[in-house]
Amino acid sequence: MKKIDFSEISLRQWCIGISMTILFLLLVLWIGNWWLLLLTPLVVDCYLTKILPWDILKVDRNGNRRGGIWEWIDTIIFALFWVYLINLFLVQMYKIPSSSLEKSLLVGDHLMVSKVSYGPRMPNTPLYVPMTQNVLPFGNIKSYLDWPLWGYHRLAGLGNVERKDIVVFNFPCGDTVCINMPNPDYYSIILIEGSNLVKQHQELILGKTFKNSWERNHFINDLGRQRIWTAKDALGGIVWRPVDKRDCYVKRCLGLPGDTLEIRHNVVYVNGEVLEDAPEVQHNYAIKTNGIILNDRFFEQLGISKEDRLGGGVGPHYFLPLSREKAEIVRKMPTIESIEIDEEKPDSMGLSVFPFSTDYPWSRDNYGPIWMPKKGVTITLDSKNILLYERIITSYEGHTLDYKNGKIYVDGNETTEYTFAMDYYWMMGDNRHKSADSRYWGFVPEDHVLGKPLLVWLSLDPDKSFLSSIRWDRFFMTVE
Repeated sequence: MKKIDFSEISLRQWCIGISMTILFLLLVLWIGNWWLLLLTPLVVDCYLTKILPWDILKVDRNGNRRGGIWEWIDTIIFALFWVYLINLFLVQMYKIPSSSLEKSLLVGDHLMVSKVSYGPRMPNTPLYVPMTQNVLPFGNIKSYLDWPLWGYHRLAGLGNVERKDIVVFNFPCGDTVCINMPNPDYYSIILIEGSNLVKQHQELILGKTFKNSWERNHFINDLGRQRIWTAKDALGGIVWRPVDKRDCYVKRCLGLPGDTLEIRHNVVYVNGEVLEDAPEVQHNYAIKTNGIILNDRFFEQLGISKEDRLGGGVGPHYFLPLSREKAEIVRKMPTIESIEIDEEKPDSMGLSVFPFSTDYPWSRDNYGPIWMPKKGVTITLDSKNILLYERIITSYEGHTLDYKNGKIYVDGNETTEYTFAMDYYWMMGDNRHKSADSRYWGFVPEDHVLGKPLLVWLSLDPDKSFLSSIRWDRFFMTVE
């Protein structure tokens, strides 16, 4: 074993070694896993005693400094290590892929997301390639190892999710994914396929009696699931992903744990009081011109992207997303005959929004009231609300759930109550009529919350090319 001569350690080495050891001990205290203290001798050795050959890639066995590729390899390993730590505990980059938050955040905005704001999560899958989500940039290859697989643990942060915060989170319905058809999500595909089968083949449902909506929904979903799994090869296979490797979404939090949220005629109410919209919030407006065809200049002046024009109709009738301010501008144009919000009326069948039940005849614009589950709160389960909280009980909190002969069974035990183990949030896009959000897939569990966007560090307009695509005015814009 190499003999340690402390007299040869310079003052600079002592300062660096002591500082790094203190930082490591603070990190262990933050993480709260005391087994990590066993690594303290390695930290001390790396910066002070150097018994282990830490410079093996830089220096050969004779003490001569290596060059060329070995130095590059050492530099890359060092950089990846620090990128891994920064990405794990401090910040993560995220790109806005869709128009769901227009005009608060735009398609092509690149965000710096703070994990410290709500406290970083320890990874479920600690062995992964830094700067990737679930696949490598090439070949559709998994970017992480399934083992070890850790449970949920969040470190102390600077605060909690507040109402109206813009939040980045893992997509709750992204646990099961059809590789070649990630959108719509797996559960929506099952519902669509099952419903289509029933419509096309009425004999599937003839003679069947359902005691409640839960039984009917499960029958339809089972039909859809069988069809999807029969065609899984055509879909590129079906995979399961742990929480931290599900696709990332960004929305605005409108409902906190314990809140009751309702939407009436596009107005959001929380706990019975109107929740004022951000100025950038958009709704789809039905617009009728005097016969004139709207041109590209009209769309550019109002900031309506090509994505938001899709399905927007052709003259003289249009359906376009606008903020209330922009809608007033359009209303005053001499070529406009009428303009009004394109409101979706309540659906008597309840099949257009979560929880897709005749017991809940809601629509995207007339929704609720719905209560946000809160950690430690016990509710009474019944044949109606079981549809609202079924996925929480099974997928998010890991229990089995059955409902037969009018009785509810959790983990095989008959019960009429359930106590929530986590907090849940309600997330919605500011582009209200062009956002796939909680109205369509329900609650966001606390263990899916990733972080809070701090600023836009780059913004590229996908409708333009080269230098003209750069939105210079959005560089380093803070996210409110």
